[in-house]
Amino acid sequence: MLKGFFHVPKAVNEPVKSYAPNSPEKAAVQAAYTTLWNSQIDVPLYIGSEEIRTGNTRTISAPHDHKHIVGTYHLAEKQHIEKAIANALESRKAWANMAWEQRAAIFLKAAELIAGPYRARINAATMIGQSKNIHQAEIDASCELIDFLRYNVEFMTQIYGDQPKSDSTTWNRLEYRPLEGFVYAITPFNFTAIAANLPASAAMMGNVVIWKPSDSQVFSAKIIIDVFKEAGVPDGVINVVFGDALMITDTVLASRDFAGVHFTGSTHVFKDIWAKIGANIHNYKTYPRIVGETGGKDFIIAHPSANAKQVSTGITRGAFEFQGQKCSAASRAYIPQSLWPAVKEQLIADAKSMKMGSPEDFGNFITAVIHEGSFDKLAGFIDQAKKDADAEIIVGGNYDKSVGYFIEPTVIVTTNPKYTTMETELFGPVITIYLYEDAKWEETLELVDTTSEYALTGAVFSQDRYAIEVATTKLQNAAGNFYINDKPTGAVVGMQPFGGARASGTNDKAGSALNLLRWASPRTIKETFVTPEDYKYPFLG
Repeated sequence: MLKGFFHVPKAVNEPVKSYAPNSPEKAAVQAAYTTLWNSQIDVPLYIGSEEIRTGNTRTISAPHDHKHIVGTYHLAEKQHIEKAIANALESRKAWANMAWEQRAAIFLKAAELIAGPYRARINAATMIGQSKNIHQAEIDASCELIDFLRYNVEFMTQIYGDQPKSDSTTWNRLEYRPLEGFVYAITPFNFTAIAANLPASAAMMGNVVIWKPSDSQVFSAKIIIDVFKEAGVPDGVINVVFGDALMITDTVLASRDFAGVHFTGSTHVFKDIWAKIGANIHNYKTYPRIVGETGGKDFIIAHPSANAKQVSTGITRGAFEFQGQKCSAASRAYIPQSLWPAVKEQLIADAKSMKMGSPEDFGNFITAVIHEGSFDKLAGFIDQAKKDADAEIIVGGNYDKSVGYFIEPTVIVTTNPKYTTMETELFGPVITIYLYEDAKWEETLELVDTTSEYALTGAVFSQDRYAIEVATTKLQNAAGNFYINDKPTGAVVGMQPFGGARASGTNDKAGSALNLLRWASPRTIKETFVTPEDYKYPFLG
């Protein structure tokens, strides 16, 4: 809605802190880590103004030390989900009619709370609950989340300021209403920023939300809830529930007032949700908005002209940062035979130099994967690669879950461009490399485009501009975020709007106005100043 118009502070990207030895920010996050490590937090359901403790709980542990319990969270039953929906709809009456600048102020305050007093705490919670090293926690839980909140306010004002033409006879205007009903936000474990942004972006546009965080992200989700409450998000605007995902989703999608889903997670879950929405379509008041970012089998392709050290660094950072658990992580690479010896040498040296262990030790680059299920899946693929004649592990290949779910950074080289780990999404620190003949640049681009069902991110390395142009054209549908001479990860809000197509999602570009538009239902208002009183037009005489 547009009730008056004001300029808001222009968004700027939050600077990344270094956490260098003896720096105050390092001391602050270490202190927060120690406090939270011993906290034993108890996370209730947040429904309306109530904190509901059902007594049916699960424990929260650190992936890098899975026997250490840091808290518990309470699971909802169907009655709690129905109650959350009712509370959301009741809260919508006031929230949808609140002046937009008042909503903006809440989320701008949330950004500043994270930038200041909550920064160490939300980083430490992300390090503990999701096993991110300090750099990965900083660029996610602090910087990206701050950027989402600041830029979404700026994008919202741009949207509201986009008004149709008027003339001397009529005044035309667009009113950007929230959706009629409530939005269901389903968020992943791997990014604290995404977990906060999916409910917040819909709420910022005047919607009310049922938010189900991942079971593996509850620890930092609690900090997000604390921030939103202190920032002034009213009770009932963002209701937070935990529990059986199937029960929660089925209950939400059965509601006549379901108006949209904001999702990040697996492709098959998103497809199942889409199918259920389709099956229920005759029940809804309005056609629900379906917004999702799902899987990826993200690629790096190097041209023979590429710089070998740059390619190797792009692979190691792209594949192994946060243990390869980014939707955008490099998972397959295509290297020309002439470049391979130099790339291989540095790749092996870099992988062997990476320290692995608890994120509490700031010298560790690699920590644990998120849970035992992920560990077992990755170990299975590594074991199979050790047996297969068309695959060779050139570095890594070891794993250990006795203390934490640790998988070594692993590089598989295959002679088969359709080898299973060239096609299957793994979500771990494993990359598979195929070597191609230098002369087969365009054929290999075709191979990159047709190998995977996904189309999230990809990168090309080349010093030949003609080769870059050919790759950019041939791979136009292979990645929603395409990188030239850089790794395929690290999209920055306001700079590289994020999202892919094909089986990677609806490409609604988080970190841009395009995403916020999905949470608005515009109403055109035409006001005529001098209203006609005779139906006859001049041609009638």
